[in-house]
Amino acid sequence: MGALSDPFDPNSILWQGCPCGLHSSMWEHQRAAVAEAEAEALDSRYYCVNSKKANSPAYDDRLPGGAPIAEAAQGEDIPSWENREEVVSRLVDNVVMKSLFPTDMSRRAFLRTVGASTAIAAVSQFIPLDEVKAKVIDATGPLEKSKLNVGFVPITCATPIIMAHPLGFYKKYGLDVDVIKTAGWAVSRDKSLSGEYDAAHMLTPMPLAITAGSGSVAKPWTMPAIENINGQAITLHNKHKDKQDPKLWKGFTFAVPFEYSMHNFLLRYYVAEAGLDPDKDIQIRVLPPPEMVANLRAENVDGYLSPDPFNQRAVYDGVGFIYKLTKEIWPGHPCCAFAASQQFIDENPNTFLALFKSIIDATAYSSNQANRKEISKAIAPKNYLNQPETVIEQVLTGRFADGLGKVRNEPDRIDFDPFPWHSMGVWILTQMKRWGYLEGDVNYKALAEQVYLATDAADVMKAVGQTPPDATYASYEIMGKTFDPMKPEEYVESFAIKRT
Repeated sequence: MGALSDPFDPNSILWQGCPCGLHSSMWEHQRAAVAEAEAEALDSRYYCVNSKKANSPAYDDRLPGGAPIAEAAQGEDIPSWENREEVVSRLVDNVVMKSLFPTDMSRRAFLRTVGASTAIAAVSQFIPLDEVKAKVIDATGPLEKSKLNVGFVPITCATPIIMAHPLGFYKKYGLDVDVIKTAGWAVSRDKSLSGEYDAAHMLTPMPLAITAGSGSVAKPWTMPAIENINGQAITLHNKHKDKQDPKLWKGFTFAVPFEYSMHNFLLRYYVAEAGLDPDKDIQIRVLPPPEMVANLRAENVDGYLSPDPFNQRAVYDGVGFIYKLTKEIWPGHPCCAFAASQQFIDENPNTFLALFKSIIDATAYSSNQANRKEISKAIAPKNYLNQPETVIEQVLTGRFADGLGKVRNEPDRIDFDPFPWHSMGVWILTQMKRWGYLEGDVNYKALAEQVYLATDAADVMKAVGQTPPDATYASYEIMGKTFDPMKPEEYVESFAIKRT
């Protein structure tokens, strides 16, 4: 059997000789439900709302020609249209089997011999059934483009964006994504602004900064999903094992991966709470993450607040020790994100939704500790992180050597939760204002809600079977100080050390 170039091309092998007219009957079967969904979608940002209403006129418990929808899985209950994905899955399975075995006798004989699940598994080796089902389920119109460029910086924070490639999450939603390794954040930002990247792995402050025109030209940007929470650490050179009190860091040089980063803002917050002014008492340099270990080894920096795996790599190479995980500063803090321009969303709503779903799906898979070893192996190779698998595994599983002679077990060292809380955006904006990255009056709430697409994330999370939070704002306790997102200006003014 030949390969399929497009499972929805009526000239492809899937449809050749199909007596039931899959390429037309399937869409006939879907048309009413899609029309209903599109009517609801007028109120949706992406015009891609899935119909979940029972008793849709599009649902019929028999395929064209009278074949029962549950034929391939005899003895099972016929699914209700309330579970649209299951209905479509059965529909595709049945019609494909009918196209391969045109007569009832031959089809039933085959199913009796090997069993329904074995038959479908065998067929899946030649026909991309998951892609077919995904395209039918998301039958809201064709993808505006299916081949995409998505940039990433090689750090474990980008795990969902990276692993979605080797583990097939993009293909599942009909996309051909080229994930492109990028040296650092300035390059990632510039390639995103120029349109070379359709979407990118960014640091959570970056879409806010781009939209506000801080550090770059102003352009409306969005952050549909957070990639990871926690996942950073402060690492010091081995020569500083006797200087674990931050008050002793006066005169130190630290590296962070980018100015508009949680790394920069958390380092500033941490040393300021110890009484040091981050602009006067220490020096903060920007270094691309892949260059941090080499600069630590050369003693060009005394330490860094960095994304992993470069904290763990310093331990692995014997040049540094993990002083503090950033989850010890702010448990559950945001780090990296999946981001895209508003222009890309407006011009490619169906493509964007497919990409959004693939990222949310991959993030959920990454959040499961049982999958972490598999993911470590998938993202360690040269074209992705280019790191020893054991280093990646120590980060993702949370069982790691700290460089001080201890083996620690911190399962939440890094986690993956896609929901982009508006309150997290507000906190980041308060730190941008505190340290002089934003001047004048800041409408914290409006900017956070424009950029962080919490409502849309909730809709997509529900669509792929996840449960999003009921609210988009929350208070946080950070080093004993409460952050109330409803009082951002008071929060900025409450700090003794600041630039404003």
